[in-house]
Amino acid sequence: MLFYEPLQKGHLIKRYKRFLADIELEDGTCITAHCPNSGAMQGLTNPGTPVWMSTSPNPNRKLPYTWEMAEVDGTFVGMNTSNPNHLVEEAIHAGVIQELQGYESLRREVAYGKNSRIDILLQNQDGLLTYVEVKNVHLRRGKIAAFPSSVTARGAKHMRELIDMVRLGHNAYVVYVVQRNDCEGFEIADDIDPIYGEETSNAIKNGVIPLVYACEVTPDAITITHRINLYS
Repeated sequence: MLFYEPLQKGHLIKRYKRFLADIELEDGTCITAHCPNSGAMQGLTNPGTPVWMSTSPNPNRKLPYTWEMAEVDGTFVGMNTSNPNHLVEEAIHAGVIQELQGYESLRREVAYGKNSRIDILLQNQDGLLTYVEVKNVHLRRGKIAAFPSSVTARGAKHMRELIDMVRLGHNAYVVYVVQRNDCEGFEIADDIDPIYGEETSNAIKNGVIPLVYACEVTPDAITITHRINLYS
C-alpha cells in the first residue's frame, strides 16, 4: 500500500478523546490530527514520539491530517486501523498469503451473521465461501506481538459468528496484521481481555483458522511481507 502523497513528520504532543492527537510539525507548527485507532495504543502515545501523518485533499474535511504511524525503538509502527483490510486484499492478490489463494472472487464488507460485516469474503468456482476477519496489531511485548490492546467485545462477537459460519460448512480465518517488523511471534493478550481470549481459543478449537502476518512499514509504503508464529 503506497502513500501517494509524502507523509509529514512531527512529534506527538498528546493523544486525547480517543480520536484526536495534537502534533508539532517539524517547522514548529502545532496541528490537531485524526487518530484512526480507538484502542489503548500502548507504547505509541508518549509525548515526543516521532509520528507521520497523511493529508487529505478534501478541502471540506474538518481535520485534514490523519496520524498514520509512529517510530518506536527505531521501528516504524502502523496504527491506522483502516489499513489492514486493504493490506490483506493486496497480499492475497500478490500471492503473499498462500493460505488464501485459488479463489474466483473477493468481496469486502459483506453482511453476515447477526448485524455484522465480514472484512473479506472469498468464493471459489465451486461456490465454497471463505470468511476472513482482519485484525490490526501494533502492540509488542518483548519480541512478541499481541492482540488485543484493549477490551474488544466486538472482536469476541466476531469469533462467535465465525464459528457459526464453520458450522454451516464454510471456511473461516482470522488474519492478524502486525503493522511492524520487529516481532518474532504473536500471542493473544488474554490478560488484557480474558473474554476475547476465551472466545478465540474456542473458535480455533471449532475450526476457525488463525493467521499472523507481519508488515514492512515505512513512510513511503506498508506491505505485508511474511507469516509469523502464533504462540498459544
